[in-house]
Amino acid sequence: TSAQQETTLTVINVYCPRADPQRPERAAYQASFYRLLQGRAEALLKDGGHVVILGDINTSHRPIDHCEPGDLEAFREHPGRHWLDGFLWAPDGPPGQGLFVDTFRLLHPNQPYAFTCWRIDTGARLTNHGTRLDYVLADRVLALAELRDARVLPEVPGSDHCPVLAELAATFLAAPRCPPLCTRHMPEFAGTQQTLSRFLVRVERGAGAVAGTGGTCRGAGAGRRCSTGRGRRLPRGQGDLLSYFRAAQGQLRTGTAQNALGHRTEDMAQDALGQSGQEVAHSAPGQDGRLEPCNGMVARELTITARWRAVLPGPVPPPRCPAHGEPCALRTVHKPGPNRGRRFYVCPRPPGRPSDPRARCDFFRWASKGRLPVSYALGEMTPNA
Repeated sequence: TSAQQETTLTVINVYCPRADPQRPERAAYQASFYRLLQGRAEALLKDGGHVVILGDINTSHRPIDHCEPGDLEAFREHPGRHWLDGFLWAPDGPPGQGLFVDTFRLLHPNQPYAFTCWRIDTGARLTNHGTRLDYVLADRVLALAELRDARVLPEVPGSDHCPVLAELAATFLAAPRCPPLCTRHMPEFAGTQQTLSRFLVRVERGAGAVAGTGGTCRGAGAGRRCSTGRGRRLPRGQGDLLSYFRAAQGQLRTGTAQNALGHRTEDMAQDALGQSGQEVAHSAPGQDGRLEPCNGMVARELTITARWRAVLPGPVPPPRCPAHGEPCALRTVHKPGPNRGRRFYVCPRPPGRPSDPRARCDFFRWASKGRLPVSYALGEMTPNA
């Protein structure tokens, strides 16, 4: 409602498909999705009221919305950007443009680095090296009359995307019933998801009961009664991760210890020494009850470890980045071509602008076809769309 006038507002929350450059059929699927979305939104406008589309559109509209737009001519030829050009209206655009408005760009037409998505595997969020894929799109009449604020919220963690916000001056009233196109009316979803809170409690299949921390509810219909007391005790499962690293009761013994096959530890120690002639003292329990091996046994174990390392030296350490002195990251070429599958070293820091001291440098080196480094990270070098 605005100025004592009440109209209908339809909010469409979407996740648009991504056009994978390596899969041409995905581009056609994305284009079909965009056409259906536009047809539904414009049909709702013709029926009266207003429409807001919000969510992950999965296309950065303009070069200012992308950290690496590259060749501008090729950038504009992207089919998703062609669709946004016709779907959206801009004050400085040609007449006859679309019926919807990018609320953020309406209020902030020239704000750079307003990204909403970053690659997690490269740590690009630290240097704000990303793309703007998330939008709040409102119909032009509603945006020009009621839009008060629009922002991106990169400080909010929890995903490779960040929330986006648009504030309208109008007052919103709850609808008396869900719209006909609501998901809960579809046959494949009817009777499953009713409220969000149902995903946060344990549901007893077939028993007609819901057990949660606050109590239990049984029965259905007008006679349903809910109790607020403690419900049935649920079967005990995994306690916590640390329980897998604790010794079970009775496993720790004092005095002579035995292994799982029943052999005495001092007998095993003597067998390990062979004919070396070294004297081995018996293992004695420490203050916490665990066995503490003697110095001779420790020396023998170190010798065995050194011999194994001479035979199997293990992975080689990665080279260090000359600019930062940090161990490099190992990546793999995934793009089709003669180098696909080859590994290479790069600076371990996240990508970013050349002026950003936190960003990676241009160090690059092909990895030799030998042992793998101690640690490495896999990933492609292409930012999001």
